[in-house]
Amino acid sequence: MIDTINRPQGTDPATGDRSAHAPARRVAAGAFTPRQLLTSLPDALRKCDPRHQARNPVMFVVWVGSLLVTVFAVTDPSAFTVAVALWLWATVLFANLAEAVAEGRGKAQADSLRQTRKDAVARLADGRTVAGAELAVGDLVVVEAGEVIPGDGDVVEGIATVDESAITGESAPVIRESGGDRCAVTGGTTVLSDRIVVRITTRPGESFVDRMIALVEGARRQKTPNEVALTILLSTLTIIFLLAVLALQPFAVFSGGEQSVIVLTALLVCLIPTTIGALLSAIGIAGMDRLVQRNVLATSGKAVEAAGDVDTLLLDKTGTITWGNRRATELIPAPGADLDALVDAARLSSLADDTPEGRSVVELCASRYGRAAEPAEEERDGEFVPFTAQTRVSGVDLGGRRVRKGAASAFALDPAVREVVDGIAAQGGTPLVVAVDDVVLGVIRLSDVVKPGMRERFAELRAMGIRTVMVTGDNPLTARAIAAEAGVDDHLAEAKPEDKLALIRREQEGGRLVAMTGDGTNDAPALARADVGVAMNTGTSAAKEAGNMVDLDSDPTKLIEIVAVGKQLLITRGALTTFSVANDLAKYFAILPAMFAAIHPQLGVLDVMRLGSPQSAILSAVIFNALIIVVLIPLALRGVRYTPAGASALLRRNLLVYGVGGVVTPFVGIWLIDLLVRHIPGIG
Repeated sequence: MIDTINRPQGTDPATGDRSAHAPARRVAAGAFTPRQLLTSLPDALRKCDPRHQARNPVMFVVWVGSLLVTVFAVTDPSAFTVAVALWLWATVLFANLAEAVAEGRGKAQADSLRQTRKDAVARLADGRTVAGAELAVGDLVVVEAGEVIPGDGDVVEGIATVDESAITGESAPVIRESGGDRCAVTGGTTVLSDRIVVRITTRPGESFVDRMIALVEGARRQKTPNEVALTILLSTLTIIFLLAVLALQPFAVFSGGEQSVIVLTALLVCLIPTTIGALLSAIGIAGMDRLVQRNVLATSGKAVEAAGDVDTLLLDKTGTITWGNRRATELIPAPGADLDALVDAARLSSLADDTPEGRSVVELCASRYGRAAEPAEEERDGEFVPFTAQTRVSGVDLGGRRVRKGAASAFALDPAVREVVDGIAAQGGTPLVVAVDDVVLGVIRLSDVVKPGMRERFAELRAMGIRTVMVTGDNPLTARAIAAEAGVDDHLAEAKPEDKLALIRREQEGGRLVAMTGDGTNDAPALARADVGVAMNTGTSAAKEAGNMVDLDSDPTKLIEIVAVGKQLLITRGALTTFSVANDLAKYFAILPAMFAAIHPQLGVLDVMRLGSPQSAILSAVIFNALIIVVLIPLALRGVRYTPAGASALLRRNLLVYGVGGVVTPFVGIWLIDLLVRHIPGIG
């Protein structure tokens, strides 16, 4: 029997969206505000726990030094000792504050996500009703219009519009249907129309929303390899400066003087890389946070870093470069055939065809040729013939007629029709032949429509030094035409999952980092193998599980923004490291002349700032060391601005701005602070 599915009205058949540009409603972290410092202060105080400080070797040294000076301040109080102790603790607190602010921005987004979780009641396919928390993997759940989907899963029956605004931030409902790459649904979203049957794919507590909350909070963030390497470098520098400071005491004794433990401790804290040590964690958290603001979830900071160094991008064609569903765009009658007869036969053969292609044929016949979109009463008596791999055709038997449409290889074609079929394939389309009782009436052109703006976006990737490769299962003619239209650098046709894996391995063996975007189950192995695997949120559960990033907007060119965020993360970390090291060296040469000028007057010529006294010099350096952390928190959270440029140009800018800036800033800052503290009794 012929029947039709009630497609929701007012939707775009290609995308399933009600509007192409719906406003985003996701709660974003937004710009840095001073208020965030105050709201994060309680968390910063809690992080003063030594167990937390021990995770950061540099700041742990500061914490131990603060405790040591505090003991002296209690046992033998003086204005200088108390002031140094307070500002050393301020240094620890400000470092904690940087991390707390970065985490707080993620927690604000997590709170908005928690509001989307709803305790839904699940109606199983066998008629039983259970709580959503009791669902098991593999359960079949029936969800109808107005009901909340109780858990993550795949649609195995039916088609419906779903409101995913709580997850994606887009207010436009989307189509979710069985049998394709748009079958994945997320627990907590709402079905707006029709009825679907969902197979549950995750256990309670492990849903997509649960994982999103854990990711954006940053509580489980692990250090990336680059971050670990930088931590080792900072620890090594700390040891070197510790030895240098310890060597000052014998030198002072030999010169006829002696430095107190308080002075040496304060000097050590000023010289070790406290600036980058304090901001390192915040930089990593903020990098992932910037991705979340762009509706991309990264399962690890390693993926974000790798994105900054990507050389090759592999893109699945269907649903990524193109809209995903081939659409009927033209009916071409065979020589001597009547166009009206072709239209009627194409429509009749597609009325019961529930595939996107079949529905698009009915829509074309209705919109362009004025045919009815619904079957007439007499047409409902026809017997639908489904497509099979053996016959490669589908259609209907009605009134003694056999109406069929299908692959060109399933029909005997005369040269004129064969030429039309080959011409459609050469232009990147897919030909479907229509016949009645084995008489060919014409050809349906199915077009795999390239998404708008793709050529410009790929040009941007090319400017960033990224080579783009389209991967598709289409024949070489179709693949070549789509690749040329989209503007990719290369393409791989008739690709099976193992071919995608082989291509990724070849690229990686050549020393290149590979990114892969995809949305289908057949993309899962390649997404798992790639250094950066970006799964589309509209795709299957298997694809989202395999990738290390999920794009909630399902925009394949989102990788441009992902790469920019990755590069910005690396540049920010490098810039602040350069500033911190230069800053420490400058403080070393700014303070030591003032400290030893009394013992060796000839060192006075090096005291270019003419600081008030050794004590005011030390205290000024400690205060500057603490305040510079607060000043740099906004930059660590916002990130250094990234503009596409070569490595040498970036290095020059880094050294000029942050290297020179790191040398000059301490001289100016310490001098200004010294002008104030030198007038404090007991210090100046």
